Amino acid sequence: MMLFPIFLILSIPIAAISARSIFDTKNHGFYRFFSWECILWLIISNIKYWFYDPLSLPQILSWSLLIVAFYLAIAGFIEMKKKGKAGKNREDSTLYEFERTSELVESGIFKYIRHPMYSSLIFLTWGIFFKNATYGLLVISALSSLFLILTSIFDEKECIGYFGEKYRYYMKRSKRFIPYII
Repeated sequence: MMLFPIFLILSIPIAAISARSIFDTKNHGFYRFFSWECILWLIISNIKYWFYDPLSLPQILSWSLLIVAFYLAIAGFIEMKKKGKAGKNREDSTLYEFERTSELVESGIFKYIRHPMYSSLIFLTWGIFFKNATYGLLVISALSSLFLILTSIFDEKECIGYFGEKYRYYMKRSKRFIPYII
C-alpha cells in the first residue's frame, strides 16, 4: 500500500516543525504533533475522495466543516497578529515566535473561544473525515480530536503560568472551542 511511505515522507517536515517540543509530554506542542500526524493520515487516506460526489450529504457536511475550519484559522491568526504582541520577554524555547504572545488576546474570535486555531484543526479533522467516512478513519479522527483537547489543556496551563489570574478570569468568560457551547 502506497499510503504508508507517503505518510512517512510527509511526517518528516511535521516532526521537524515539532522538534522543539516533541519529547516534552508537559508541552502543548507534544500533543499537537500527534494531532497533525492524524490529520496527515486523514488527508492521505481521503485525497482521492476530495471532490467525489460533490452534492452528497457527506460532501456538503465536509465542505461546511472545512469552511468553518478555514474561517477560524484566519480569524484567529489575524487577531493574534494584531493584538498578541509576540515578544522575546516570554522565554520558552519550545514556543514559536507567533506563540510568544505577551498580551492576552481577548478580542475578535478570542472573545468567544480561547483556541480558534485548535478549534480550526478539529473542524478540519472532521471535514476531512466526512470526505470518505470509514470506521478506521473514525478512530483516527477521534484520536486527532483527543490530542487537540490535550493540546488546549496543556496550552492553558502554560498561559496560566505566564498570564496568571488574568487568564483564569478569561477562561471563565470564554469557551474552549465553540462559542457558547464548549
